[in-house]
Amino acid sequence: MSGLKRNSLDSYHSAVKSSECSVNTKCVKEKQRGGSCRKVQKEPKSFSCEDCGKRFSQTSSLTRHMKGHTGQKPFACELCGQRFSRKHNLNTHMRVHRGEKPFACELCGYRCTQKVSLNYHMKVHTGDKPFACELCGYRCTHKASLNTHMRVHTGEKPFACELCGYRCTQKVSLNYHMKVHTGEKPFDCELCWQRFSHKHGLNRHMRVHTGEKPFGCELCRKRFSHENSLNDHMRVHTGDKPFACELCGYRCTQKVSLNYHMKVHTGEKPFACELCGYRCTQKSHLNTHMRVHTGEKPFACELCGYRCTQKSHLNTHMTVHTGEKPLPVSCVDKDLAESHI
Repeated sequence: MSGLKRNSLDSYHSAVKSSECSVNTKCVKEKQRGGSCRKVQKEPKSFSCEDCGKRFSQTSSLTRHMKGHTGQKPFACELCGQRFSRKHNLNTHMRVHRGEKPFACELCGYRCTQKVSLNYHMKVHTGDKPFACELCGYRCTHKASLNTHMRVHTGEKPFACELCGYRCTQKVSLNYHMKVHTGEKPFDCELCWQRFSHKHGLNRHMRVHTGEKPFGCELCRKRFSHENSLNDHMRVHTGDKPFACELCGYRCTQKVSLNYHMKVHTGEKPFACELCGYRCTQKSHLNTHMRVHTGEKPFACELCGYRCTQKSHLNTHMTVHTGEKPLPVSCVDKDLAESHI
């Protein structure tokens, strides 16, 4: 750690220690000549909350606290309509609209709207994780994070969608889910203008443009841009086919493959060629078919220049050069079908 960062971190720890006064006193920072700190007697906490037992020294503090239990939120933001139980919370919220972030981390430059957010952030640098789960050992920096984590063990899902009944453990997850109903997609790709409802969806999409494939199979070294794609691929090695057709017993590694298969039974062919009326079960099949009309042959043999419309046709052609016995037609058709899944 650099000298500057170490000094800043030491200053942070010193500030935390200096704010810890004895049980019977509190520090009051005065803007006097030396910026001295005088100590005065604490007022007794004579007023207690009947709901949670928390005690306060003033009735006004108790009254403000009670709004958290009653749900009363008399202070409303005129810009977005969000409501708050305290005027102070509304004032803090207004910084979001003004773009004001007065609290800054001296170690990394992170800025935020509240002092409490900065205190939380500092634990990133100190590594402090004082809250631990007694069931699995999970540790975290905030008590609220631990409370949320405990729902993994209890199965509690207190947040419910009023439109479809979807339930989840966190309010932020419900907010994400609601975009399914509203159709809101605030995150757009600057390269192809595709839009996404969540930031993490945009981040995953960007790998299409960058070619980044951070997830690699340790058995065959094949790499993937998404972790779920790697998980699906691993079933090739394990032989696991968890998705089964209830009509014919066909089994497959992915739910999307089962959905495609079901069209064999339903006869559904939703994709149609506007030029000749050809219909098929998958969009990828229609894209391949369109090459008949466009004359496009994107797959080329590097040995003789032969070109074709499908990768499976090129694989079959290569047996001419390798001397390998070509697969039966039924197997080639199967390879074609799987190449579009």
